[in-house]
Amino acid sequence: MDDNFNDYFTDENVPEEEPQIYQETAQEREEREIKEATIERRGNSIKLLLALIIVAMAAFLGWWVWQYYFHPYRISQEKGWIMKVSNEGSLFKTIEGEMISEGYIEDTIAAMHSDFKFSIPSDSIARDAMRWAGDGKRIVLTYNEYKGKVLWRGNSKHIVTKIEPDTNLVKPNPYK
Repeated sequence: MDDNFNDYFTDENVPEEEPQIYQETAQEREEREIKEATIERRGNSIKLLLALIIVAMAAFLGWWVWQYYFHPYRISQEKGWIMKVSNEGSLFKTIEGEMISEGYIEDTIAAMHSDFKFSIPSDSIARDAMRWAGDGKRIVLTYNEYKGKVLWRGNSKHIVTKIEPDTNLVKPNPYK
């Protein structure tokens, strides 16, 4: 036998193969980097549903606050005599007033109590109210009634928008 043949079962004569290095193209490298940097998103529909629920709850809360504190649910008038107008409050100075209305005077049991308390937001309306409180004239208050009180608006749910003397004077002032 001839010993000059290549024996592939021994490590001595096995030719070494050079490892093949894969060269990725620029486009493949860019796609790989984008894939590594991107977070795979699953469950987007649940997150979207939760976000919509939170937005709907915030919108409802905003609507409720607006309805309760800032939207008048009654715009009305009251006729009577102003008994007191005062500037009250420590942090928020508000002008508060008390009035005896016509219907309240007819009740003989509670004739000496004021039945209608209101807040005045404007200085010009407050000056008129102070003038008519000392004058004893019957007046007509036009006011907005809110469901809730706000500190800077006054201590009452009744906010006066207009004060004018009553021109249809039917009953005389019982306190004059």
